[in-house]
Amino acid sequence: MNDAFLRTSKASIIDGKGQRMRLKGVNFGGWLMMEAYFMHAPNTPEQLMKKGFAKTLGDKALADLEFSFRRNFIQEQDLRRVALWGFNCVRLPFNCRLIENNPAGFKYLDETLDWANKYNVYVILDLHAAPGSQNPDWHSDSFGKAGLWTKKSNRHRVYALWELLADRYKDEPMIAGYDLLNEAVLEDAAILNEFYRETIKAVRRCDKNHILFVEGKHWAQDIAVLDDFPDDHWVYSIHFYEPMEFTFNLTPHLRYPLASQQGIWNKDVMHKRMEGYFKFAKAKQRPIHVGEFGVNYRGGLYGEHAYVKDLVKCFNDFGFHWNYWTYKAVKHYMFPDGLLSYYPNPPWVHRAGPVSGWDRWKDLWPKHQKDMAASWRTGAFTLNEPVLKALQ
Repeated sequence: MNDAFLRTSKASIIDGKGQRMRLKGVNFGGWLMMEAYFMHAPNTPEQLMKKGFAKTLGDKALADLEFSFRRNFIQEQDLRRVALWGFNCVRLPFNCRLIENNPAGFKYLDETLDWANKYNVYVILDLHAAPGSQNPDWHSDSFGKAGLWTKKSNRHRVYALWELLADRYKDEPMIAGYDLLNEAVLEDAAILNEFYRETIKAVRRCDKNHILFVEGKHWAQDIAVLDDFPDDHWVYSIHFYEPMEFTFNLTPHLRYPLASQQGIWNKDVMHKRMEGYFKFAKAKQRPIHVGEFGVNYRGGLYGEHAYVKDLVKCFNDFGFHWNYWTYKAVKHYMFPDGLLSYYPNPPWVHRAGPVSGWDRWKDLWPKHQKDMAASWRTGAFTLNEPVLKALQ
């Protein structure tokens, strides 16, 4: 392995100078993998929005929309901001459709890596939506089925996709590694382990430099089902949103620490949960990476920042690496949202409904594209300072 790259050593990640390091940062969610709630729309697949848009305005208009969104939602200044906040890593979720049979899609990854090199920020490439979808949820671009597990042809497409990415980025030192699959949902762990063995082989045919981030099943919560893969440089990656009644604001007005009908939830409870992961990974001599955690921000009135601060303290106590979900989003009443929030209510947000968010884009794009693009830039968003301070 090239010494310029990150590598694993027992339960640690080691930098090119042989020193232990901690990856800590944010997710650039909603950008290269578009999710409805980021734009204050009902949670439907990305492909559904795009089909409706193209049906109304045509394929060229859709291409213009995607180009404008991706040119404005994340820019160079966003990598600079992440570095100034003291973070050293960005997890980059992407849809397979961005790259598969679309060489132009690489320009966004390449440009992000140019910025990452400039500001010394590592990047984790995260396959967030696989061919056929790896879970039945909208965030894998699914219509309710997980076709990755029912069709071998879809899994072979993943192997080919990762081999293509690995070959392109094998010499890129600012890539921390590859998150091979986001939030798999299936019952048969044997199929998941076979999938990972074949994906690891595909990557290693081209790239022996980069760390592999491997998530368990049940939305990246169950890592005990994973085999000991024959590779020296992979880490466990988990996601943690407990308790979802609070972090997703599914039960309004809950206040952290919780002592209610939902039960007791405080720093001690979270510490015990993290200790279970820690003991398992330590026995396997593998590091733990928390690829996602976050909270729906309610103005700091319900202890959201205290929850984040306590959880990060638990991560740090056990030496876990982490990426917060997420960097920015249009403010929504539900689901974990961003360090930066968009609070205005222009027609393309339209919180009153009945049609809101990106479901209105096809009607508004011809006349409002300039203003829509301006609203996607980070300068139009407001920093949720208590959450940032809790992470720092």
